[in-house]
Amino acid sequence: MIVRLVQRIAILVASLFVSSVVVFAFMAVLPGDPARVALGTGASDSAVSQLREQFGLDRSLVDQYLSWLHDLVTFDLGDSYISHTPIGPQLADRLLVTLWLVGTGMVIACLVAVPLGTLMAVRHRKPSGLVLSALSQVGVAVPAFLAGILMITVFAVGLGWLPANGWTPPADDPVLFVKQLLMPALSLGLVQAAVLTRYVRSSVLDVLREDYLRTARAKGLRPMKALVRHGLRNASVPVVTVLALQLATLLVGAVVIERVFVIPGLGSLLLDSVAGRDLIVVQDVVMIVAAAVLLVNFLVDLAYLLIDPRLRVRG
Repeated sequence: MIVRLVQRIAILVASLFVSSVVVFAFMAVLPGDPARVALGTGASDSAVSQLREQFGLDRSLVDQYLSWLHDLVTFDLGDSYISHTPIGPQLADRLLVTLWLVGTGMVIACLVAVPLGTLMAVRHRKPSGLVLSALSQVGVAVPAFLAGILMITVFAVGLGWLPANGWTPPADDPVLFVKQLLMPALSLGLVQAAVLTRYVRSSVLDVLREDYLRTARAKGLRPMKALVRHGLRNASVPVVTVLALQLATLLVGAVVIERVFVIPGLGSLLLDSVAGRDLIVVQDVVMIVAAAVLLVNFLVDLAYLLIDPRLRVRG
């Protein structure tokens, strides 16, 4: 168990290092001079050279990478090339907003997909199971941004129940915070729930065919009780894998949803920085997203050990 944990931590650290190299290299080969962009096309060469020295762009790429890596490790990300404001506080505030959105969307997806997927598997030969399966297929075909626009049209414009856009921190107004979070989180969560439902259904169907579940029913347990007590834990292993993959999809979807609902999250910051060619902010945001995905994969590996004792024995 401990050896396996140490191995996973080593893989996480190595993956973070490789990701940082790839992100930095990708940004380094992009055309354009950040100093020239910050000063404008009419700036003199001496002013551009002075600003390049201030940004550290006159040093070698290796020195620039090591300096950036040191800033990431120490959480001192410096100042923006364009706005000249500290990057760290911006990223912290925007990251918290995106975590609220993605986390709530993931919770909604799980709360919808697990019971519906299980019900679809148990009733897969009955009309209700076929109807639920058809509805999930429709949900897979609907992109998150379209679901968001439809919700705005119905619940904000048509019925006036919820605000169409905006963001209020929960400490300022909890009620308004929930109202503004509800539609974007549902837009992300319901679409992902449609995808996750298919995997839950498939996984539960595989478990229903196992001999140990037939034995449990033969001993007198009702089918649903036998499934809950003996089957769902085994069925959850592949579902946890899909959840990790869906997190990356949620993060990408959050970029669009934040634009649709005018939410000041990491996605909005990334798009604004790309439009303004503030490459250092783009570099930091991309690295944070990559680190988040790698960290979730690491946590999923640990979840495997908790869910399936056979993995601990093999380790």
